[in-house]
Amino acid sequence: MARPTVGTGYSGIHVQLDGVPSHHLPLLLAAYQYKFGRDVEAMSRHLIDDVAVGWDELGTDLLDGAPPALVAALTGGEQWPSRTLDHLITPDGSPPVRMSVTDGTADEQDMQWGYVLHQQGIEVISLLHEDIGPVVDWATDPCTAFNDHPAAWSSLEPAPAIRASRSTPPRSAPAAAPAKAGTPHPATRR
Repeated sequence: MARPTVGTGYSGIHVQLDGVPSHHLPLLLAAYQYKFGRDVEAMSRHLIDDVAVGWDELGTDLLDGAPPALVAALTGGEQWPSRTLDHLITPDGSPPVRMSVTDGTADEQDMQWGYVLHQQGIEVISLLHEDIGPVVDWATDPCTAFNDHPAAWSSLEPAPAIRASRSTPPRSAPAAAPAKAGTPHPATRR
């Protein structure tokens, strides 16, 4: 999880379960649209700046404020909290250090996916194939199904949606029951 730096660089924080696009994008899109009131800076502070060490995983608490039908569609009714890595114990007993990730360190940290929070949307980087990726517009319906194959996320192509997105309903409108989303809770990816 990162924010952009000069050029095509980024700086952010490690997420242990870095998640595939079909899981992370719906969660992040809905969090931006509802919990963070379309404020990318507030979202970046919460997800990147306010974390002491790193994230173990991102949870359904990011869906606070989203319509119940959307939450049910994205989670299958499951609830799990976001968890940080503050509980780590180092071999020498010293306090754990912040697990920062940059465009220069992602390879050596064995990252598979990168999610960079830009003003216009989320850049999804398949770190196994490229150093940059396509940007998914913040207005994208969180119920859009995305391809999880790393090679599909080329910086030269639009984001690979499996099912075309619908426009997101206005915040005041009740959400219609969307089609079933992908896997509600990620399995360990490593």
